[in-house]
Amino acid sequence: MSSSATQSPSSTPPATAPGSLSRPHTFERRRVLLFVALAFGVAWAVGGLIAATGGLRNSPPLAAGFSLATVLLATGYMFAPALAHVLTRLLTGEGIDGARRVLRPNLPAAIRSYLLAWFAPAGLTVVGVGLYFAVFPGQFDPTLSTVSNLLPPETPLSPELLVGVQLLAALTIGPAINTLFAFGEEFGWRGYLLPKLLPLGPRVAVLVLGVVWGVWHWPVIAMGYNYGVGYPGAPWIGMLAMVWMTTATGTFLAWVTLRSGSVWPAALGHGAINAVGGVGVLLSRPSPTLLFGPTVTGVVVVVPWAVLAVWLSLAPERLDPALDPATAAA
Repeated sequence: MSSSATQSPSSTPPATAPGSLSRPHTFERRRVLLFVALAFGVAWAVGGLIAATGGLRNSPPLAAGFSLATVLLATGYMFAPALAHVLTRLLTGEGIDGARRVLRPNLPAAIRSYLLAWFAPAGLTVVGVGLYFAVFPGQFDPTLSTVSNLLPPETPLSPELLVGVQLLAALTIGPAINTLFAFGEEFGWRGYLLPKLLPLGPRVAVLVLGVVWGVWHWPVIAMGYNYGVGYPGAPWIGMLAMVWMTTATGTFLAWVTLRSGSVWPAALGHGAINAVGGVGVLLSRPSPTLLFGPTVTGVVVVVPWAVLAVWLSLAPERLDPALDPATAAA
């Protein structure tokens, strides 16, 4: 299958900064639609299998304390975009050069993108958690009863120490470990679909990708993933909340991808988001309403991410390394 749009021999591709992503000169609609169909088709088929085998709550237990749903989510669902990336290239004869480019780490030139991807999610999420507790002060629990309930009665660990350990892990080993699990999504969304959408303009590309990424989560959101069940407007409000979250955080992940020309900062940033995402629960009263927080997917916690997304989108050079003198000189 060939691309629906071809580049004429006389046309000149847009300028790109050294190390930036290779961008199609025209919008390759057929490849975009095929990729989206594969990413959604595989993931939603896995979601249907999860729903048919008990959903997230009643999934059959497997060895080592994992349920069937946990394994299917971590493999078939979350790696569907990566599989779609590979299949789209194979089915359309596109070749693997583009995949090789986004897999290059581009170090040390992209070191700032890696550092931002590693540490910025923790700062933004902590600010968001603080905002959540400011809006819902009754949810803040200085006694750390949620943590206390998790500790065995005879443990020498104090709740304060456990919270400290969790925060330290979220800043150090957590992002690195979670990068491996986040890669399946990032190799697809930021590694393939983002460059394909860039002919629409960086800001439009980032916005469309954020919405697509959020909608892709909808089957598991409907089953209670991230927000639980029984909240007002469930599951539709939760689905919209996920789009709000993926659009805001996805702008940051697209930014580090475009600046570095590599998918690895986005995978690291995604891993960092997952590592710090649940820390706010340790400071809240038991069983909070997760629609608004205190996790990173909560509507209120996402606000700092949304502010950053707006700031990144205001100036064209922030989402277009070809226009950024600092990046072009890197």
